[in-house]
Amino acid sequence: MNRKTNPEPAVEKNPAVTPETTEMPDVSHPDLYINRELSLLAFHRRVLAQAKDTNMPLLERLRFLCIASTNLDEFFEVRVSGVKQQVMFGSVQAGPDNLSPHEILNRVSVAAHEFVDEQYRMLNEYLIPGLEKEHIRFLKRDQWNDAQMKWVRDYYDNELLPILSPIGLDPAHPFPRILNKSLNFIVSLEGKDAFGRDSGMAVVQAPRALPRLIQFPFDISEGQHYDFTFLSSIIHAHVGDLFPGMKVTGCYQFRLTRNSDLFVDEEEVDDLLRALEGELPGRRYGDCVRLEVADNCPEKMINFLIKQFNLEPGDIFQVNGPVNLNRLINLPDLVDRPDLKFPSFTPSIPKNMGRDIFAAIREGDILLSHPFQSFTPVIDFVRQAAADPGVLAIKQTLYRTGPDSVLVDALVSAARANKEVTVVIELRARFDEEANIRLANRLQEAGAHVVYGVVGYKTHAKMLMVVRREGTKLKRYVHLGTGNYHARTARIYTDYGLLTADKTIGEDVHKMFMQLTTLGRGAQLKKLLQSPFSLHTGILSRIDREAANARQGKPAHIIAKVNALTESEIIRALYRASIAGVKIDLIIRGICCLRPGVPGISENIQVRSIVGRFLEHTRAFYFHNAGDSEVFCASADWMDRNLLKRVETCFPIENAELKAQVISMLKLYLSDNTQAWVLDNKGGYTHLAPTADEIPISAQQTLLQSLAEKY
Repeated sequence: MNRKTNPEPAVEKNPAVTPETTEMPDVSHPDLYINRELSLLAFHRRVLAQAKDTNMPLLERLRFLCIASTNLDEFFEVRVSGVKQQVMFGSVQAGPDNLSPHEILNRVSVAAHEFVDEQYRMLNEYLIPGLEKEHIRFLKRDQWNDAQMKWVRDYYDNELLPILSPIGLDPAHPFPRILNKSLNFIVSLEGKDAFGRDSGMAVVQAPRALPRLIQFPFDISEGQHYDFTFLSSIIHAHVGDLFPGMKVTGCYQFRLTRNSDLFVDEEEVDDLLRALEGELPGRRYGDCVRLEVADNCPEKMINFLIKQFNLEPGDIFQVNGPVNLNRLINLPDLVDRPDLKFPSFTPSIPKNMGRDIFAAIREGDILLSHPFQSFTPVIDFVRQAAADPGVLAIKQTLYRTGPDSVLVDALVSAARANKEVTVVIELRARFDEEANIRLANRLQEAGAHVVYGVVGYKTHAKMLMVVRREGTKLKRYVHLGTGNYHARTARIYTDYGLLTADKTIGEDVHKMFMQLTTLGRGAQLKKLLQSPFSLHTGILSRIDREAANARQGKPAHIIAKVNALTESEIIRALYRASIAGVKIDLIIRGICCLRPGVPGISENIQVRSIVGRFLEHTRAFYFHNAGDSEVFCASADWMDRNLLKRVETCFPIENAELKAQVISMLKLYLSDNTQAWVLDNKGGYTHLAPTADEIPISAQQTLLQSLAEKY
């Protein structure tokens, strides 16, 4: 790194803060817990705030606006739909915060409406005017010049009209089923059709095959502008053509969000793959949870839609702009303006990585820090294993891989070369189920052994093991990661990956694969911590150890970097450690149910969230341990599902140099004063900014400059 950092965080010696005889405060009180759903919405607001940050390149600000919109879609599809189901079933069960499902739904509704209003305000007041200054325009119907109007007419006649199917509503034409998150129009009509029918209303569904954002050719734009229009504008302009002899008195876009969670009773099905295949089509038509509609839509028509979808007034979001904002995410790829985007960079490859990756790993553990360092060594690891005649077996977990995965290509090659290839595929990776089913079928056709993990427990662990014959012995080479085996997300997510030939770790990984593929009881692991068995208790014991050290007057410090903190036992343990005098620094990207800074409870806990160019995804834990520090990386967040309901790995970083590297990176994130948001004891986040006498520090920028080859 360019900055000088002390690899071991400085920890002052603590006096015995809490005598053993002192009564412990109640760390289970509901006031000490932030609601999970409201905390997640707060994270989405931090993402949305990037759209207003003038330090960000303009097109990247637009991208953040779209990401925030996509995040909100999933929030309604999964989280809000789940709370709605609890309300529907009459559940009054409350979480650690003691909020009932009905109270959560009411608070979420208020916060979500504020979020959406802010979203469109940013679009209309900041981004659209800013883009226009850069000659990137979204043209409404009344802004088209003559050449553009003619081009739109041709586009409508040749590309759009042949695939439109407007539906006039009457007893023989009931309200159509509306696809989840699709673009639709409710149309009011006057007059009678060719058969004398007078329904007064129709629905037009926009074709899914066409883009929502359409670019005008340069030769019909005014100068060298990037001119775009929306598919919705083209439909609005020509909707009258769809109802000859009738008068269109109103046309209003709307978009419906549905419950998209899948339910499969794994204990009642014989074949999980086929059961999921049967469930996937139903996702498009789950229960309705949200309706977005144009802000000029008359109340009468809104009430009509509410009735059709069995929604409440609080489920309606009237928006001043396109109802499908996330479709704008393609704009940066359509505009050749590198000055309005993040500078490009080339991820580096560690110098000790030679052509023979097995030799490099034998020389010592290798820690990769993505995206600053390349994901290529991981791909090369599998490719070399597939081509190496000495390699006998490859075993890997796959959660998300993306389409056209080169890693999967290598596994297919290895299977076809008669190597023993075993792949544990998580079919239930949310929104990737269909892709993973195709992946499973492809690997099976190539001759690989494919299993789907353990009934009732998602396999979220990131493990890859190669068994190679060297002389007269077999040697294991292992990759363990905090993120998915996904080459594209490795360019935009921060993650760690450890390549090691450590014998004990290799044995532990072997035992875990045996556990996943057989029905036998798993053997005890020596170095790895594993969910749902030893990880939860392992973290709790280490937190308690720091607390015990603090009570004895020893230095005590915990740094944890995770994506979310919701598990109540972990939170209570952190509160007890804080009361004992342990210094606790938490770097939590998203949900945090712990309330820091509460007098007498969490005064020694600080929580910060880093939101920047890359999605923070690393999970790393540091425990001071009275000077004999421990550092772990993990695939698991500190959430109930990760610690208790999934198969996860947590692996130690034992090499002194690599351990110091991870600690230095954690300290760097604690020093960030440009992209950090600090959580207060009321549940609010404050965006840090350097004072006049402070040097601006961005952890991501610093890592780019120190680790990437070119920036």
